[in-house]
Amino acid sequence: MQNDEKIVARLLGAGKEYKAGDTVITALKPTTLGLKSGELTLILGPSGSGKTTLLSLFGCVIYPSYGEVWISGEKVNEKSEQNLAMIRLKKIGFVFQKFNLIAPFTALENVMIPLQLQGMNDKDAREKAIAALSNVGMQDRMKNLSNDLSGGQQQRVAIARALVTDPEMMLCDEPTASLDIKSVEIVMAELRQLAKNGKAVAVVTHDTRLEPYADSIVYVLNGEISDKPVETEIKHK
Repeated sequence: MQNDEKIVARLLGAGKEYKAGDTVITALKPTTLGLKSGELTLILGPSGSGKTTLLSLFGCVIYPSYGEVWISGEKVNEKSEQNLAMIRLKKIGFVFQKFNLIAPFTALENVMIPLQLQGMNDKDAREKAIAALSNVGMQDRMKNLSNDLSGGQQQRVAIARALVTDPEMMLCDEPTASLDIKSVEIVMAELRQLAKNGKAVAVVTHDTRLEPYADSIVYVLNGEISDKPVETEIKHK
């Protein structure tokens, strides 16, 4: 089994500020945190707490205002937007609340997209996409358009798309917020299995029902992280 102590991504005193006129808004205070392969980390907090900013730093979507961001042992703070895009494409899988599938495309075509962006030929991309869909139990729905799939099925296709490039890290932003309880169980079981298979999986959520699936939990409130539950009540929908 893969070394579950391996740090895939790390923030070292990293945080994010935004300026609105003369006002400085702190979205995330200086934060030191690592994501390990073989672990599912739950990032739990209410809306506006800073948890999505935390995920965006790990995902190389935004630059930190201070501190350092390391991905696979490489400091990424000063890399160009183009280099960050390649890191996201090759090393990071993203799963979103709204699925972000392309409506005119079939499930198979949606999963092939990241491979095609990497320059893979259609034949090989198709084979890898079929395998990824099979891994999440969607092999019988490959030819369905995304609009013909249920919410849970669309989310599993989104997981397959994130998985198909074999990234070291999976970042999930409220991946279960639009799903019924049965679909939540299926999707979280898939993410849990990915962690067991050696991926570093981070799930941002406000939903305390997901706690049993986590290997570790980070609580976020007012831009600050803690390993203890926040004082404010966090409710699920």
